[in-house]
Amino acid sequence: MTTTQPPARQAAPRRFARLADWLDWQQGLHPSAIDLGLERVRRVGERLGVVAPGCPVITVAGTNGKGSCVAYLEAMLGAAGYRVGTYTSPHLLRYNERIRVGGREASDDELVEAFARVDAARAEDSLTYFEFGTLAAFDLFARAGCDVWVLEVGLGGRLDAVNIVDPDVAIVTAVGLDHTDWLGADRDSIGFEKAGIFRGGRVAVYAEPDLPGSVRAHADAIGAELWLAGRDYRWHGDDGRWRFSGKAGDIADLPPPGLIGGHQRQNAAAALAALQALQARLPVTAAAMAAGIAAARVPGRFQVFPGQVEWILDVAHNRDSAQELAGSLAARPCPGRTLAVFAQLRRKELNEVIEPLAARIDGWWLLELPDADARPSAEVAEALRHRGVQPVDAGPAEFVFAAVERSARPGDRIVVFGSFRTVEEALRHRGER
Repeated sequence: MTTTQPPARQAAPRRFARLADWLDWQQGLHPSAIDLGLERVRRVGERLGVVAPGCPVITVAGTNGKGSCVAYLEAMLGAAGYRVGTYTSPHLLRYNERIRVGGREASDDELVEAFARVDAARAEDSLTYFEFGTLAAFDLFARAGCDVWVLEVGLGGRLDAVNIVDPDVAIVTAVGLDHTDWLGADRDSIGFEKAGIFRGGRVAVYAEPDLPGSVRAHADAIGAELWLAGRDYRWHGDDGRWRFSGKAGDIADLPPPGLIGGHQRQNAAAALAALQALQARLPVTAAAMAAGIAAARVPGRFQVFPGQVEWILDVAHNRDSAQELAGSLAARPCPGRTLAVFAQLRRKELNEVIEPLAARIDGWWLLELPDADARPSAEVAEALRHRGVQPVDAGPAEFVFAAVERSARPGDRIVVFGSFRTVEEALRHRGER
């Protein structure tokens, strides 16, 4: 195995002793919460010595599916015995979820120490909350001597902080309309931003057959080796066991993916293609691939809690993910009613999210999130009434979850969706209950 040599340890002064204090401070450190661009974060990364890892790097971007793809990569590489540094965002319950080494979340103390080192290295450079966390993740991966880094892009790709590190394989899972204020108003514009993680002379995997012209054009312009789903690799079988056919041969008798949903074979296949591209440097056996595919889990992605009343939590927050959720619900019928708890953020498209699910839901409860950027429940109610749907009730989490539980009967199911924050409230409610 190739192991990164950790940088020399240095004691950095701690601005704060508690993780919560660091995170609160980071929220107000930079003038804007999102500031796409790599100059500042690259300078700090160079001072930290983390922009050129001595191990393979896989970077994953995409409108939807990137979290699932990262989960398959982490699980397969972990099953093969590699020490994997995994960076994802956002988190659901704890900031620590974003940074994992060998499948273990970073501890509060580890994060505090990493933040202190980033703070010392940044000098006069201002960093956003996301940039601070990205550099802390890279610092921890380097110090842990990870064998491979698996990085999830936060927003877009070309100008995302993750992109200061050159990936050995880049994956774009899908291109859909989301974050249009930042990335552009059409698939070609958004595709160009996501394809910004590609590198010349290296493999770039595109995970869906519908390839935007901008993605192909950018790959051609920089000399990236584009592996396209349906052309350069394929998967076969809809039920039970399935087969992957890629550039380096076939992998037969694969188990059903551990994640639920119609696109999960597509996401798993993209991860398999990436591993085939790295097989000379990171050998992974077919047995480890199969074990990882079956074991992959991502909280909040069609996460099912069985019971007399089944709960399903899904962070679906844009048109494509809402369509996928609708398809997954149709493929998993229940004997009773489907009751929804819904809330979303203002910057997301409302009608495009509720439209695919309107026919699948028998009752709507609207959650009022205690966030300044949350969409008021009154706006959601008006959009539903425009479709002839009268919401049952609206209110804060404690009220709404109690109300929907009182209404639910054995055989019904409760579907919570619309944003990461919505799912977070549901997980906290269930934990407290």
